[in-house]
Amino acid sequence: MPDSLRITAAETDPQLLTLPWSTRLEDWPAQHIVKLPKGISRHIVRFSELSGQVIAVKETTAEMAQREYDMLGALAKLDVPCVRRVAVIAGRHTPQGAPLPAALVTAHLKFSMPYRALFTHSLRPDTATRLVDALALLLVRLHNVGFYWGDVSLSNTLFRRDAGAFAAYLVDAETGELHEDGLSDGQRDHDLDLARTNIAGEILDLAASGRVEGVDPVAVADGIVSAYRGLWSAIHDEQTFSVSEVWRITERVRHLNELGFDIDEMSIETEASGTRVSIQPKVVDAGHHTRRLIRLTGLDVEENQARRLLNDLDEFRLRAGRSEEEEELAAHEWLTQVFEPVVRAIPFELRGKLEPAEVYHQVLEHRWFLQEQREASVPLAEVLTNYIRDVLRHRRDEATIMGPLTETLTAPIGTRSPEVDWRDLV
Repeated sequence: MPDSLRITAAETDPQLLTLPWSTRLEDWPAQHIVKLPKGISRHIVRFSELSGQVIAVKETTAEMAQREYDMLGALAKLDVPCVRRVAVIAGRHTPQGAPLPAALVTAHLKFSMPYRALFTHSLRPDTATRLVDALALLLVRLHNVGFYWGDVSLSNTLFRRDAGAFAAYLVDAETGELHEDGLSDGQRDHDLDLARTNIAGEILDLAASGRVEGVDPVAVADGIVSAYRGLWSAIHDEQTFSVSEVWRITERVRHLNELGFDIDEMSIETEASGTRVSIQPKVVDAGHHTRRLIRLTGLDVEENQARRLLNDLDEFRLRAGRSEEEEELAAHEWLTQVFEPVVRAIPFELRGKLEPAEVYHQVLEHRWFLQEQREASVPLAEVLTNYIRDVLRHRRDEATIMGPLTETLTAPIGTRSPEVDWRDLV
């Protein structure tokens, strides 16, 4: 291997040196390739294995690789949902001495999927809406910390299931800019316009492949504008009300918490007449329910999953007769007596289907379904057995979804199957 090979990494893994860096990425041998579905990319991208984890390798220029590596590091420090950076590999050459592009290495996000992988058969309107809502929330979070994306699209995003919704993660930060003083309205609007245009094109592309059922691409794309503006308004707009309506302060805080945001501080001003109050909250990044669940149980899950698990925990506390002051004790009992037994009951060969928090959420949903069906209470043990047999065994593995061979840049166009399983459509 050439002496000029340069590796930039926060934690250098010696196994990096075993990968065939003297070979163009498109020519990497099969033994170094992991089969996973990819989104559309302007660069050559391959998945490989490094010390037991799956990594994504992208060829680009040395300058762009280093810039994106630095940007991902900055976003991670700001607790923004994005892929984890691993290394930059520069100074690559063929055995004959010909220069090769630099490579950016990132960790594959477990249980995540590009939007195309979600639609093995077809894209339904409600699924498209949930994806756009997730992307809108991600864009608000990015803008809230002063990040201008410059290339917002479904293709540059990974999605993880989150208790019936989706959580979105930034994948490509190549065109991004971080502004410490925040973004102007023009920068935010430009990102939003790019998102609308790109999403419409991506949905139209799915329509051309026959994987769209009753979906209006323009309406879906317009949805990100309304979802974004509603979120941004809820977070940043000043609210004015009568002093007799001070309960609106608590209402505003609760609404922001429901959206997943915490309050760092709140500015409250009264008018000279003393009859009206204006409040302007200073919002910190999303994660209210996630942080509460970590504090109580140590479980680190998505925001909607955290909300659902916390609701179940609170119900458990009430059934157990524990007071709010005994919340931590109740949380330990719920974790060891309820959550962990359900997770351990999943057969080993099925544990790659969904992550534990999503399994638990779906078990709760399945219990509700069975109780509605029978109009009677159903023991959790019976619910779990029924769920594993009738639902989980028939799902795709989402820990590492096997997709087309990664010798191709884009996923092949799927065809409709007469045997469409409803579990692949949710």
